[in-house]
Amino acid sequence: MTPEIEIYDTTLRDGTQGEGVAFSVADKLRVAERLDAFGVHYIEGGWPGSNPKDIEFFEQAKRRVFKRARLAAFGSTRRKDIAVADDEQVRLLLDAATPVVTIYGKTWLLHVLEVLQTTPEENLSMIGDTVRFLKQHGRFVVYDAEHAFDGCKDNREYALATWRAAEAAGADIVVLCDTNGGSLPNEIVELTKYARAGLAVRLGIHTHDDIGLGVANAIAALDAGVSHVQGTLNGYGERTGNCNLTSVMPIVHFKLKRPSVPPESLAQLKELSHFVDETANIRPNPRLPWIGAAAFSHKGGTHVNAVQKVIRSYEHIDPMLVGNLRHVLISDLAGRSNIVMKARELGFDITNATPQVREMLARIKDLEHQGYEFESADGSLALLIRRALTEASPPFSVDAYHVSVRREGDKSFCEAVVKVRVGDESEHRVAEGDGPVNALDGALRAALVRHYRQLTDVRLIDYKVRIIDSTIGTAARTRVLIESSDGVSEWGTVGVNDNIVEASLQALVDSLEFALVKGKMVTSGV
Repeated sequence: MTPEIEIYDTTLRDGTQGEGVAFSVADKLRVAERLDAFGVHYIEGGWPGSNPKDIEFFEQAKRRVFKRARLAAFGSTRRKDIAVADDEQVRLLLDAATPVVTIYGKTWLLHVLEVLQTTPEENLSMIGDTVRFLKQHGRFVVYDAEHAFDGCKDNREYALATWRAAEAAGADIVVLCDTNGGSLPNEIVELTKYARAGLAVRLGIHTHDDIGLGVANAIAALDAGVSHVQGTLNGYGERTGNCNLTSVMPIVHFKLKRPSVPPESLAQLKELSHFVDETANIRPNPRLPWIGAAAFSHKGGTHVNAVQKVIRSYEHIDPMLVGNLRHVLISDLAGRSNIVMKARELGFDITNATPQVREMLARIKDLEHQGYEFESADGSLALLIRRALTEASPPFSVDAYHVSVRREGDKSFCEAVVKVRVGDESEHRVAEGDGPVNALDGALRAALVRHYRQLTDVRLIDYKVRIIDSTIGTAARTRVLIESSDGVSEWGTVGVNDNIVEASLQALVDSLEFALVKGKMVTSGV
């Protein structure tokens, strides 16, 4: 497939300028390989003139074969008043040995005169000399026109002169950059058309999200004639981030219906997004369009009722097309359709006519009123549904527990004692931990693992505490949300109580009980 719209990923360079985003060399190589497999057209690996890590990345990348993407090294035009061949930063771009080199140069006279402190004529020479030098060394050159839109608003004639300098020197693509991220879509369209009328070279767009229009501005530029989009996965980037490619790529394919990345890759879009988040040690943003956990979530009863009848009534595409899933949320806004669809999602075979549905709905709304929240607690919700549908006894019960904390010098030690009943047997265990919850978790597992070996694989992966009504101070009720995993699947459980330890115990008990019964709930409804 010949791409009509090229995707240029700069997650490994511009994305790392975002707060809290960092990749090791090994991380960058793994991300680059995944981007290549996905089918983006360019991967900007970093700036070899800025730090040793990027130099090492390009050294190691020389030994890798990229099947779909072309690797790009990023840098700037030559420094003022120096020959391009003598500029060490430009030399490092050649040493990176990438097929593509991307350089940025100044469009805005404000930067030329006050930041670079040079003349408009010298800036034009810096652009032309650097592009020409890189082309003479056989590189495909992408010229990023920094502050293209702000510069054009300030002085159209000079902005166009800078772009023409890159074009005349042989630049393969001139990219218009909304570097400050403050332009509006109508401004992007107008000034892109101005550039299109004055240039013959291929045009690209690079936007930032400072006013929340990074993706909208990129799409506006596509409508105005560009065919190359730069951005980052998950919108990583400086300040509020760059144009988010996890939105751009499906928009181009599903909405604009223009060839770009391989269509079959889009079903792995969410997986790719999560891989990058995990590599950067960042929790996925549930509210990202297209691939966020909330992107196809339905909460209001009337919405869920409509989706139950006609899915497209409240969904613009099938979530599976981008590797996502439909979620029905349960809350005090829920109706019978929410319960039925959510129960079926969890593996229970029920319908609107199932007698226990009304009981479930009343119970959930009562618990929500008390402070429970089931949107992130599928494990607790599944247990509630199971208890309503069956008379089966729980696999264990906690008869008693005690938690104590002692302090020795500047250190504190927590100890938990639990008495657990499994069938006719009683187990009594003691465990120490880093805190009361950790100690309780250890004591519970010690009491249960002799009876249920599968619990050795269960681990707590996240623990959140929320004060429900902070106006009453330390007497406020506490909600505890726990996320657990057995290495195959993940689930959430919830507990609520005036006592944070009791709330934590509720969530812990639900977590372990769900681990034991989750395989018995599928298809049968019980």
